[in-house]
Amino acid sequence: MTVVIILLLAGGIFFFLVGVAGLLRLPDVFCRMHATTKCDTLGAGLLLLALALYAGFPSAAVKLLLLIVLIWIANPTAAHVIARAAYLQKDKTAPGTLVLDRRGEVRAHD
Repeated sequence: MTVVIILLLAGGIFFFLVGVAGLLRLPDVFCRMHATTKCDTLGAGLLLLALALYAGFPSAAVKLLLLIVLIWIANPTAAHVIARAAYLQKDKTAPGTLVLDRRGEVRAHD
């Protein structure tokens, strides 16, 4: 059981570090948001799962599992809101970025 907990902790830390690297290295708000949201959701899920396994099955583990579900719902929702706001404000994108519009046509982002 200890090996599984250590692997989950290492995986969570790895995904957080990859998210930070994506935040620092990627060119525009959409790419940064995508990298950080995916890595934050998975990293937090792995870390909280490791903590829940470490706690056993008392009420703390149930609360940690509920927190994982809340993060899995809240992070993608917040990312969608951020991306939509950035799109509506016509934030600058990286050169060569393509957008799929509502009609299903691919065009360059303005």
